[in-house]
Amino acid sequence: MAEREFDVVVFGATGFTGRLVAEYLAAEHGAISWAMAGRSQSKLAEVRDLIGAPANTPLIIADSADTASLDAMAARTRAVITTVGPYQLYGEPLVKACIAAGTDYVDLCGEPAWMHDIIADHDAAARESGARIVLSCGFDSIPFDLGVYHLQQAAIARTGAPISRVKGRVRKMKGTFSGGTAASFAETMKRAGKQPEIIGWLKDPFSLVPGFDGPKQPSGAKVIFEDDLNSWAAPFVMASINTKNVHRSNALLGHRWGEDFVYDEMFLTGPGEQGEGFANMIANDKSMSENPPKPGEGPSKEERETGFYDIMFTGLTKDGERMTASVSGQKDPGYGSTSRMIAEAGLCLAFDVDRKTTPGGVYTTAPAMGEALIERLQKHAGLTFAIEE
Repeated sequence: MAEREFDVVVFGATGFTGRLVAEYLAAEHGAISWAMAGRSQSKLAEVRDLIGAPANTPLIIADSADTASLDAMAARTRAVITTVGPYQLYGEPLVKACIAAGTDYVDLCGEPAWMHDIIADHDAAARESGARIVLSCGFDSIPFDLGVYHLQQAAIARTGAPISRVKGRVRKMKGTFSGGTAASFAETMKRAGKQPEIIGWLKDPFSLVPGFDGPKQPSGAKVIFEDDLNSWAAPFVMASINTKNVHRSNALLGHRWGEDFVYDEMFLTGPGEQGEGFANMIANDKSMSENPPKPGEGPSKEERETGFYDIMFTGLTKDGERMTASVSGQKDPGYGSTSRMIAEAGLCLAFDVDRKTTPGGVYTTAPAMGEALIERLQKHAGLTFAIEE
């Protein structure tokens, strides 16, 4: 890897999120060797100038429909950061190219059916080649996957045992989901219509853990009042993908949190009638399916800058004491923070995690990068990880 021309390449740099990733790298990590990749030389040059990247920033022509171009791109870099989705339409050729070249790969995938296929079809080849294929490196699912990891590491250090039942609860959030997330959801539903078994994968919290059938998990599908938290809780739209990634992390870590581990996610709305009303409003929101944002569209810079999120992870230790960790982030979660998270994930693989610690394979973020990525996110990306009690 040391002789590779680039540390990272941003594939999809002319798209809305890809442009934000490139802009972040240019501003925050000017000393690294990186390149922008996409289908159009002129559009790449236009974006390069628009974001203020150096005029000599290399531009690579690559297209998901042209495997030779993907092979050539993957061979030139230590890691590829891809924002080109929906991944079930455009992702697999790049995964194959990275595996063939032994190149690391990070994406923003929130498409469990496609992820199920990638694990089944490519994990063995990635292990053999040494390529680390790390899925879901944006708001789904880094804050949640690493939030659980952070809490469990602290619980094990404090009590010698993990917490067997963890609640992931969004306490506050301001921002929007991306057009890419909406498009991915639509493609997943379209595929499910042709391939009915996908419905089972979407419902199964362990569908990304081949050969393992864990304990029954809470559905998180209905508004409830949580006495222990003194708050109403509403369904959280991203829980379906996040919980699957968290369970895969547990499995890849050798079931460090136990084979009986139970985890769910919901959105806290507060106590009383106001909290109940807000929870019901969230539960009845159909905007993701009925009026989704379009791919390539996104919030203004001001909206991205003023966004934020605050998520808690809580449970009882083996001694019956409550422990709570939190992950908070600056900027809009679906764009501003996501673009920073995936950039740092790519750099973390390129610079911080050796192949003895993390050999090849298809990963989630916690087992692939763990503390190294937490450190990067806190230093550069505006995230804060804390143990509150």
